This record gives sequence, structure tokens and C-alpha cells, in this order.
Amino acid sequence: MSAADRLLLALDVPDEGAADAILARAGEGARGVKVGQQLFTAAGPGLVRRLTASGRRVFLDLKFHDIPNTVAGATREAVKLGAAFLDLHAAGGREMMRAAVDAAGDEAARRGVARPKLLAVTVLTSLDAPALRATGVESSVESQVLRLAGLAREAGMDGVVASPREIAALRKETGSDFLIVTPGIRSSSGGDDQKRTLTAREAIHAGADYLVVGRPVIAAPDPAAALAALIAEIAAARGETGRGAA
Repeated sequence: MSAADRLLLALDVPDEGAADAILARAGEGARGVKVGQQLFTAAGPGLVRRLTASGRRVFLDLKFHDIPNTVAGATREAVKLGAAFLDLHAAGGREMMRAAVDAAGDEAARRGVARPKLLAVTVLTSLDAPALRATGVESSVESQVLRLAGLAREAGMDGVVASPREIAALRKETGSDFLIVTPGIRSSSGGDDQKRTLTAREAIHAGADYLVVGRPVIAAPDPAAALAALIAEIAAARGETGRGAA
């Protein structure tokens, strides 16, 4: 897998036209994209179908969290859309995650397609220790991330979505075959609502498999150049860690 394949461009924009404009400016480097709740609500399933038909891998970032039967039904629909990655909240519990795994496998087999990678959201990157305590969780952020990751692994999930700060601990706890998808990738300048962040180089060096990057590309004067710089950074980090050439 190339360095470019490890990067998922977050299309965190308000409508389909804005998404198309970003993709046009980002160029061929945007092989994988993330469609989140805002864009999916505005543009609907048709956008996902169009993106997958164009050859892009889509991370459908809808963070399902409901009773097992409801999540299973939603997961089947995501398989029909051709999503390559799909996430749900690990806090929904083992039974909910297992229902999603089974539904995805059944629907993919029925259609003769690859099953999407199912990812468990652990602790949102907007949360730090005080914010987590306010929700009633007294353990540290890292302890909660590891607890939820273990639950996800037991349920048969393919990996987790977790902040860069927990990558090393997750990799040690879950081994090399459990995917770690990491948002909160930032450039060295500027602050925002993501509290637990790293650069692309640092995240790959720590053991992340995929990086979700939004604002550093979308807000750049030249998105294609910003994307190319991030891909080069990923390639360099993989060389440093000995995880293969780009």
C-alpha cells in the first residue's frame, strides 16, 4: 500500500458542490475520502455512490450508535453504497458491534463484494481528561481508549478510530493486525477544537495505518501541494519505521 493510500481526505464541507471543488483542487492525490455527518446529511447516499464509482475509497464516518438491530440495518445499507470503511461508537457495546460485523459480512457475501473495514470510535479527539470526567468516565483517556478497543476486538471489528496520542499504546495492546485510523492530524501551526493531535510523520511513526486529514488540506491556498506534502511526510515516516516503501 502506497503512502497516498494511507491518507483519507476529510470532506468536512457543507454541500456536494463544495466537496467537488475541493476534490478538483486536491487532484489525483485524493484517492481516499471521508464523508461525515454534515456532508452526508446534505448530499445523501448518491454522493457516496458517485465517489466510489469514480474509484475513490470512501470512509463513511457516520458513527452509528443505536440498538443492535438498527445498527445492523444501517450497516447493510453502507455495504450497498460501496463504502470501504465504516465506523460506529464502541460505547454502543459488544452486541451492537457484533451485529454490525455480522450484517456487513452477510450483505457483502450476498453481493459478492469486499466487506468494508469496520472501525470502532473510542474517545473523540475533541475530548480531554476533564471533558471525559464530565461524562461520568473517571479513568484516563488512554485507559478508556484501550478498554473500548479491547471490546471492539472481541466483537470482531477490524480496528479503531483513535487520536494520535493513543496510537503507541493501542499498537502495543492490540498487535499489528488491528487497524488504527487516526484523525486529529495537524500541521505545526494553528490551533482548533482537536485537543489530542500529532503531525502526519509522528502519527505514522507511532504506528497508525491510516490518517484522516481535513483542514490542513482544505484550508490551504494550494490543496494539491498541501496533500502532496502530507503524502511525502507519510512516506518518509514509513521509511523511518521500516514499514515499507511508499
